[in-house]
Amino acid sequence: MAASSTTQLVVIVTAFIVPVLSYIYLTKRQQVQEQSAGPLPAPTEITALFIHPIKSCHGISVQSAKLLPTGLDLDRQWMWVTYPKFEFLTIRQNARMTLIRTSYDAKSDILTVTAPAPNSIDEKLEFSTPAHPSQEWLKANTTVHDAKIWSTVTPAHVYSTDLTGRFNEFFGKEVRLVYKSPISDKPRGLVSNGAPNVLGRVGSTCFPDLMPVLVGTESSIDDLNSRVKASDDVTIDVRRFRPNILVKGDPNVPWDEDRWKCVKISSKSGGQSPISLDITQRCARCHVPNVDPKTAEEHKRQPWDTLMKFRRIDEGIKFKPCYGMLCVPRETGEVEVGMKFEVTKVTNGHRYISGF
Repeated sequence: MAASSTTQLVVIVTAFIVPVLSYIYLTKRQQVQEQSAGPLPAPTEITALFIHPIKSCHGISVQSAKLLPTGLDLDRQWMWVTYPKFEFLTIRQNARMTLIRTSYDAKSDILTVTAPAPNSIDEKLEFSTPAHPSQEWLKANTTVHDAKIWSTVTPAHVYSTDLTGRFNEFFGKEVRLVYKSPISDKPRGLVSNGAPNVLGRVGSTCFPDLMPVLVGTESSIDDLNSRVKASDDVTIDVRRFRPNILVKGDPNVPWDEDRWKCVKISSKSGGQSPISLDITQRCARCHVPNVDPKTAEEHKRQPWDTLMKFRRIDEGIKFKPCYGMLCVPRETGEVEVGMKFEVTKVTNGHRYISGF
């Protein structure tokens, strides 16, 4: 009987006291990280917004966009996949994917996709789709199949080849276009630093690599360009890094975003409730920024070589350099160029957790 009572006590301690102590420890450690991270930076403003409707294809610059829990509306809600394996395709395998362009007509709510036709000077491949397809449209024009992005498998709507079939010519192999609605009964849950046990809540996204939103600063890209220009006399367009939100930042303190923890977006007139985002981690970069999104030409060295010299700063992923911060929205709402962008918490505890 005594042994049984002891066992019950151990179970109770394990089930209730240990989690409480863990929470207290993590909270105190977080407080120390925030206190030692320095003062909050001065507020800045949003200078550009970008959406990339099809993953790894050409982006669109917009003046405003609706921020959803899964990211900016229309951002990376479509993705090209191999057939029949349904595995995601990106610029990493095929730099020419950036020549696939999308245009959005807000009046008709139509997204048009174009690409240069092979072996032709002026012919284009083209099709159009509702930007916000209804369930009826999806039922008539798509089928449902699991699609794989990195290690994650998520249900997606597969477009009929009656619409997209000619794009097999562009890829030189059979492919499919898949779509995932930001409102899904089977969402793609966040992993890595966005996993529920790390983020502290459940989040989801469509087809970004990891997190719903990527924020970059002009001050940091300007600093990078000063270094790249001195080395190779080239200039790097920030769109190579595919941010969603670009902010001005402090020109005297480039890379200060490394310590952001929470940020708030608000209208200068105060006409809309503020939108908060949690910063989950730095964005570790591959060679994709070496590709010019206008021409699909890949520079042999830049900006990768320069970034590797001074931006391998995250202990969780030392073999890759970092630019930009990955975020998960807490609220939804309209974001616009010119809005106030304010850092509300800072930390020196960011550490990348592998999620691929």
